[in-house]
Amino acid sequence: MSAGSQEEAPGSGPTVLRILLGAQLRRLREAKAISREDAGWEIRASGSKISRMELGRVSFKERDVADLLTLYGVNDSEEREALLTLARQANNPGWWQQFSDILPGWFQSYLGLEAAASLIRTYEIQFVPGLLQTPDYARAVIMLGHAGVTPEEMDRRVELRRQRQQVLDRPDAPQLWAVIDEAVLRRPIGGIDVMRAQIEFLIDAAKKPNVRLQIIPFHAGGHAAAGGPFAILRFPEPELPDVVYVEQLTSAIYLDKREDVDQYAMAMERVCIDAEPPNHTPEILGKLLNEVGRPA
Repeated sequence: MSAGSQEEAPGSGPTVLRILLGAQLRRLREAKAISREDAGWEIRASGSKISRMELGRVSFKERDVADLLTLYGVNDSEEREALLTLARQANNPGWWQQFSDILPGWFQSYLGLEAAASLIRTYEIQFVPGLLQTPDYARAVIMLGHAGVTPEEMDRRVELRRQRQQVLDRPDAPQLWAVIDEAVLRRPIGGIDVMRAQIEFLIDAAKKPNVRLQIIPFHAGGHAAAGGPFAILRFPEPELPDVVYVEQLTSAIYLDKREDVDQYAMAMERVCIDAEPPNHTPEILGKLLNEVGRPA
């Protein structure tokens, strides 16, 4: 994936499996010095289709993978079967497919990566991160962007967020490292009661062994990532690069080029330094909880 990729990703593990299989097919092709155009001809497609397959951006037809393996000289039955099994697994639907009618493809891509990540680092300047939102807070946030939704659709959108949060309670749960601007916690999304409950939820969430929460106080002044929120995802597979996710109003950008990821990683490191240490978070949230609802 690179800047501007917005293709739909149908699986969690499957998202990453597609990337892994694509990378393996690219290595096999390059080892035989076969061009993308010649590989595409073999499966009745174009060189650009091979490029999308190798980047993990499209689903795989088992027949196409089998034909490519033959072209690349992979004749060992066990190796072929392992890669064909990977192709089948990569096409399994993710849990969020039941919500596909209310989810844009570019966000389904993110859900796939999020569910497969081992480390999620996120920086937020406007809202509490989706993985840490209460249902009432989530409902209020959704209302801001979807004011005309029916009650039924609203319930489904909130349920989608709830199911998404289950990633943090899995046996192999990822580490979540969230840095939140103080303005997020002083903005009364949904009203005072909703905001108080949200802060209480964050106090509990910060106690989880796999959640690290930092807050950038107002007195920190300007900071390195003032351009906007973003997330950096790391995966357990060493072959996979970190991916930066930058959400826009009607689309998202995914970056995995080393120089791009490094820039965002440095920005994340700087905001972590600007923020209060994680062990200060419960005290800061406690003070905010006492101040919510008081006149300025």
